Amino acid sequence: MGNDKTNMFVAIGLSLLVLLGWQYFVAGPRMEQQRQIEAQNKAAQQQQQPPGVTPDGVPSPSPKEGGPAAPAPGTVPGQAGPVSREAALARSPRIRIDTPALTGSIALKGGRVDDVSLKGYHETVDPKSPEIVLFSPAGSETPYYAEFGWVGANAGPLPNNDTLWTGEGATLSPGKPVTLTWDNGAGLVFNRVIAVDDKYMFTVRDEVENKGSGALTLYPYSLVSRWGKPHTQGYYVLHEGMIGYLGNDGLQEFTYDKLAKEGAYGGASTKGKAWTGVTGGFVGITDKYWAAAAIPDQDTPYTGAFTDRTDGTTNVYQASVRGDAVNLAAGASATATQRLFAGAKEVNLINNYEKDLGIKHFDLMIDWGWFFFITKPMFRALDFFYHLFGNFGVSILVVTFCLKLLFLPIANRSYVSMAKMKAVQPEMAAIRERYKDDRLKAQQATMELYKKEKINPVAGCWPVLIQIPVFFALYKVLFITIEMRHAPFFGWIHDLAAPDPTSVVNLFGLLPFPAPDFVHLGVWPLIMGVTMFVQMKMNPAPPDPVQAQIFTFMPIVFTFMLGSFPAGLVIYWAWNNTLSVIQQYVIMRRNGVKVELWDNLRTTFRRGSGTKAAATKS
Repeated sequence: MGNDKTNMFVAIGLSLLVLLGWQYFVAGPRMEQQRQIEAQNKAAQQQQQPPGVTPDGVPSPSPKEGGPAAPAPGTVPGQAGPVSREAALARSPRIRIDTPALTGSIALKGGRVDDVSLKGYHETVDPKSPEIVLFSPAGSETPYYAEFGWVGANAGPLPNNDTLWTGEGATLSPGKPVTLTWDNGAGLVFNRVIAVDDKYMFTVRDEVENKGSGALTLYPYSLVSRWGKPHTQGYYVLHEGMIGYLGNDGLQEFTYDKLAKEGAYGGASTKGKAWTGVTGGFVGITDKYWAAAAIPDQDTPYTGAFTDRTDGTTNVYQASVRGDAVNLAAGASATATQRLFAGAKEVNLINNYEKDLGIKHFDLMIDWGWFFFITKPMFRALDFFYHLFGNFGVSILVVTFCLKLLFLPIANRSYVSMAKMKAVQPEMAAIRERYKDDRLKAQQATMELYKKEKINPVAGCWPVLIQIPVFFALYKVLFITIEMRHAPFFGWIHDLAAPDPTSVVNLFGLLPFPAPDFVHLGVWPLIMGVTMFVQMKMNPAPPDPVQAQIFTFMPIVFTFMLGSFPAGLVIYWAWNNTLSVIQQYVIMRRNGVKVELWDNLRTTFRRGSGTKAAATKS
């Protein structure tokens, strides 16, 4: 035994030594070399850009937008600090947005889409609670908006955040686009036609007409800009921040903190990264359930970029696309069409946009993770049964039952093997007694017994191993998909994606005080703990007393651990345990093995009572 422990520690030490050596001599130098190459490339890009623009050519808004009169980030001229959202909206004439899914407005000053709320989603499960606000204008406490336009040199005044457009159309709604017009007074006339569907997709057609006498070159751009770092969930399984699919460069994900660690980008106050010569895809900013994305023409090359600009007090995060050069001769006109997604990340809707509009890998806007081949089918199954029964909780129960049927052959073999092992427990005890001083011979005799009785000693692990990926997939689906948000079950469960709201601390609401937030131990976690305890008592206790104690306390540990997990996940685990107990009971009876559940329960509680009595007596 001592030699085994020594060998184990030596193996661990050698493994650590190899990993540290690889990191120091190989991985470290390679990473440093790559950082130097990227820094040189960025420096070269910055030298090639005219002053006042980022390397992608798109204007990066200053946190002090509005000019020197604005004394603090997020303010408007003449204000000492951010104003209310309503006051910020009132500072510009507006065109109203009204669709079945959205409400809001477009600012004629700047031509931005900077006021968007989601009609179908509320802050809490109460349908009377405020609607989710996605976009807010500059000058408010949390500016977040989309912008479109043109950039170029020697073209005269171009539209910017101070441009006052003329609007044609009182309300933007499906089938009723609006037109914005602006004449720069130097030979260029700009027309912007904005359309919207019945969900969350805007289509923006920017046209510029050159009425001057000289030719010029312009670049169309679109961007999504967010001022200030928002509150994030901070979970490893969920990406929040900058996101994009940039042609052959594939999926790009940058958290707010990761973007801040990028090298200088067009100036010391701006960090960022750009991808040039990209065709197809999108760039944007994503939250857990909501997102905004700038979507260029899918057949035209563009430059995509993520930037983080700060003046030391407020960060402005920006995802932008800039199209290729448009050469505009005298008397000619040019048009650029781009799209904006601003809304909820509904799975079927996102997939339909990808298919119908040809947006390359737009489905990756939803963070399915590395195990998408498990999480996506899990959602499809849940969604299918939801449309049959109208309840995602029932859907979880049905999908769990179907998975039990799917893995029935594997589970049956496992439980049959476990039943056989239980049947040969007397012979195994005799072997341990016979070779109690020779562990090697005891192991050889035990393996001979397994071979004779056709027992697979590791077969009992299969039900647990199968359950792990299913558990993870369900957890991921419950956590990331908006369809599960505020999805009710029965009784007190009004949100399957949130923990069970009841608490044992206040006797599940009977006592007149709220339970503390750090205790998440509701009814369903307790039910899950009981089912797990019963399932473990279906099997004989391990011969090792330490292992027996560990298995006894494991249900308690899992009860507290899963208490803060989504209620849908706890319901799944409790239901799965119940089905496993029934299945194991039937298989053991068919194999003529005594089900010692009640004996094990009596022994456990008798042992507890005996221990308590002995302690009292002493």
